[in-house]
Amino acid sequence: MILAVNEGGGVERWKTPQEWSVERSSIANKKAYAQRHGYTLTTKDTSLKRRYSHEWREGWEKVDILRQTMREYPDAEWFWWLDTYTFIMEPELSLESYLLEDIDKKAYRSVEHFNPLGIKTDIPYVSTMNQPVDMILAQDCGGFNLGSFFIRRSDWTDLLLDAWWDPVLYEQMHMFWEHKEQDCLEVLYSQQPWIRERLGFVSLKAINSFPDGACEDQKDDKRYFYNKKDRDFIVNMAGCNFGDRSCWDEYEYFRNLKTELHRPWYKLW
Repeated sequence: MILAVNEGGGVERWKTPQEWSVERSSIANKKAYAQRHGYTLTTKDTSLKRRYSHEWREGWEKVDILRQTMREYPDAEWFWWLDTYTFIMEPELSLESYLLEDIDKKAYRSVEHFNPLGIKTDIPYVSTMNQPVDMILAQDCGGFNLGSFFIRRSDWTDLLLDAWWDPVLYEQMHMFWEHKEQDCLEVLYSQQPWIRERLGFVSLKAINSFPDGACEDQKDDKRYFYNKKDRDFIVNMAGCNFGDRSCWDEYEYFRNLKTELHRPWYKLW
């Protein structure tokens, strides 16, 4: 489990007390889950590093951190990336039983199933037959969601991370790609047949359920949003620091809701 944090307070301003509180709660949430299931949790600082000091590359460093973590844990097979504003709501679910076991049957392999970006689906020379899933993503109303995703160690993954981190792509497109590394992966997926062969998709609510207020243009589409009756596994409060939303308010709401949903029966009265 790789949790992205920002220990230095950002590159444009210092964090507020509420932002520090959210980060502490996020770390505690992931640490408790990892300890419960015997996973390894590593927190990675995504504040601006000296290696990026000549350019604005924050966000893109996600790829570099994945490569560093794979070298740091050479015996690990699967890696789960989590942004700070994610919160695990159903900690009793193990990743193996919930998702990773039989992932070939649980993931869909073509964007024909759900295609918010309108990506061309009939790209030639693509065959998912007998090809394992080495990366698990969800899509939201804006495209690929990288707030929570899974990637498996493999030769394919090494090639993907090399292409994704290619400085030529960054130098040419970083001023045009609004969503940085997300846009880059979407372009690679749309134009490189070999990338499609081992990438699998799951529903947004499976690994990135949104709170109300996100995906405002699709606010009536139940495929995007957390519903406590469905007991979605994890909520991703992406974009909570924009507009009228409050990251701290949303995080406190879901933290309290998790406590309520998992209160022992003998404490209900």
